[in-house]
Amino acid sequence: MAFPGDKFALDAEFSLPMDRVTAIFGPSGSGKTTLLRCIAGLQRARGELFFGDACWQQGRYSLPCHRRPIAYVFQEASLFPHLSVAGNLTYAQRRAASGGPTLASVCELLDLYALMDQRPHQLSGGERQRVAIARALLIAPRLLLMDEPLSGLDRARKAEILPFLERLCQQSKVPILYVSHSIDEVCRLADHLVVMDGGRVVDHGALEQMLIDRHFSSGSDDDVSALLRTEVTELDSDWQLTKLAFDGGQLWVRSNGETVGSELRLRIRAQDISITLSAPHDSSILNILPCTIVSITDEPGGAMQLVTLAAGNSYLLAKITRRSSYQLSLQVDMPVYAQLKSVAIIR
Repeated sequence: MAFPGDKFALDAEFSLPMDRVTAIFGPSGSGKTTLLRCIAGLQRARGELFFGDACWQQGRYSLPCHRRPIAYVFQEASLFPHLSVAGNLTYAQRRAASGGPTLASVCELLDLYALMDQRPHQLSGGERQRVAIARALLIAPRLLLMDEPLSGLDRARKAEILPFLERLCQQSKVPILYVSHSIDEVCRLADHLVVMDGGRVVDHGALEQMLIDRHFSSGSDDDVSALLRTEVTELDSDWQLTKLAFDGGQLWVRSNGETVGSELRLRIRAQDISITLSAPHDSSILNILPCTIVSITDEPGGAMQLVTLAAGNSYLLAKITRRSSYQLSLQVDMPVYAQLKSVAIIR
């Protein structure tokens, strides 16, 4: 689709899975919100738009916004100020299509029972967004659009609401389009990634592969990361550590209330990985993974290199100096070991 304007044009052509969380990622002004508004029918674009087999736009035809089975969570919660939390939720539920989630299931998912009698002005920013998300779910949408729902929150409120968003993304059967310019949010929530720049969709694909191929960051080279999906296999109560397994080996991290069998996503920054040619036996670092070098890329400026490592069927990125690479004589297909401190792993 394309949206021509005096100073901005949107150019987007792609298809997305209908059973996943898709992040729409890019810097401010790249067209993320405009794309979401076009999908919602709030803004008209030239082109075609299909949701499954249903045509939402083609030629001169455009399905009105109120007939599109969507829910939209904005940056601001926009709750009815004269209604309590319970009132806001029951208002949405009365307008829901049949077969939607129950009020009880949504309140349990987002932990809202203690807030039901409060008015919006009595809630924190994170609490208001949880209510807004619950209200969106209760109208039983077939597609949930979320436009940077954490952008107006401080660090503490983001930390408060992110676990609820993770639970929502894991348990919801509704496909979600999640707009963000935060690589941390993308890694924690998304399965698929659409990258925008200058009003254009420049690439899209599975999140793990996109992180490796395109070396994304949120504007800082320190954010270049890889993503691992792991399973908790052991809890060490003596040392307060948790063992995580993935197809390339195992990792130890600090325990944080995990249970055996649960799944855990890990974001591992390239700057936190070092490379050695042999497995050390006298190091404080617990996580030492056998890997194979897939590629070596010079970074802008000439001092650094980005090394792509294969660990089983998973991939990691390591940022090292060109001098270190030269001293180790690193080459593609060389077996090496990746070292990763437990405290550096982000989850």
